[in-house]
Amino acid sequence: MKKCFSNADILLPDFKKQDPTKWAVVACDQFTSEPEYWEKAKACVNGAPSSLELILPEVYLSESGMRIEKINENMKVYLKDILCEYPDSMIYLERTQSDGTVREGIILAVDLECYDYHKGANSLIRATEATVVERIPPRVAIRRNAALELPHVMLLIDDPDMSVIEPIKLDSCEIAYDFDLMLGGGHIKGGFISDAEKERIGLALEALITPEAMKKKYGDEALSPLLFSVGDGNHSLASAKATYEEVKAALGAAAEDHPARYALVEVVNIHSKALKFEPIYRIVTNVDVDSFIAEFKAYTESLVGSGEPQRIDYISGDKEGSITVLKPTQQLAVGTLQQFIDDYIKLHSTVEVDYIHGEESVKNLAKKPNSVGFIFEGMEKNELFKTVIFDGALPRKTFSMGHAEDKRYYLECRKIK
Repeated sequence: MKKCFSNADILLPDFKKQDPTKWAVVACDQFTSEPEYWEKAKACVNGAPSSLELILPEVYLSESGMRIEKINENMKVYLKDILCEYPDSMIYLERTQSDGTVREGIILAVDLECYDYHKGANSLIRATEATVVERIPPRVAIRRNAALELPHVMLLIDDPDMSVIEPIKLDSCEIAYDFDLMLGGGHIKGGFISDAEKERIGLALEALITPEAMKKKYGDEALSPLLFSVGDGNHSLASAKATYEEVKAALGAAAEDHPARYALVEVVNIHSKALKFEPIYRIVTNVDVDSFIAEFKAYTESLVGSGEPQRIDYISGDKEGSITVLKPTQQLAVGTLQQFIDDYIKLHSTVEVDYIHGEESVKNLAKKPNSVGFIFEGMEKNELFKTVIFDGALPRKTFSMGHAEDKRYYLECRKIK
């Protein structure tokens, strides 16, 4: 089977000379409606060398034209004066999150030839949620002429036996960094993994997708193996893939060894106690609620799938109710609901849907006229891989994984030109 992961030539500042707290900043797709957060980050950096100068926070995406050229210039300067290369490396890291739990991960490279975000893909690396293709081109524009990539992509592995990441001991690694992250990001420490341990990790990853492992975890050894599911940063990974496709179109066979073929990621075990999945609920507005509910009930009664029965509660003003889906065609209640909402909106252009965290927020929003909120059982972590394998990528906004401050901070870099 094609190997989809590898060591990487990782770049880091010399933290004896540079302040790591000023260097590392949170993923660009966080705090997208809060420019004040990014102003605080800029104040924390205060002109020091920082990954903030190498990324485009999505709150400023509308200004990308004027910012990208400067970012590309900064990358060239940092390559020359700031960054040191650690060839053929993997990094083990421990991230202390805002609630005090520790998330363990591995920084490595993945082969974009093995990644496919389309629903129904059978590749070794797959998206967990629907990819909005309209979000890709502006991100490709950022990456197209960039000399460096800085990853905020988090890939998940389904390793219930804790065989890949958990055996690593930080005290057996050469320390790469150990510092507090700015603006409530917790603490991070990491070290370079030994050659012997890298070999063990490779074998352990490959063991997760043998026919025997697929049968044990998902009940069928003939299933197309899935090694990595994208937990965070799917549109970033999709943009890396699109940029690589441009390189292939331009270079042909010469692109086979091009650095743009690979992407740097953090790999985390979905069974880590530090990873918590929270459901994202739905509120439908500008709708004739009675008609919507009646049509939704009729839709659920027409389904003749083989999934386990599902319950979906709804609330609108003072009205509350529940719908039981006896024979769903999708593994998750959110998938059943989202499919109906998407089809309904196609026929009713004034109807809108929003995605809400927290039951109380749904109940408050559902008090507004012509609005109905839906609450349902969230997806358990151990359902993710099986659902992606059997249903394909999940509906957008199926689950939330951690608070914004707990997302990846930009730290490691890699050349892509």
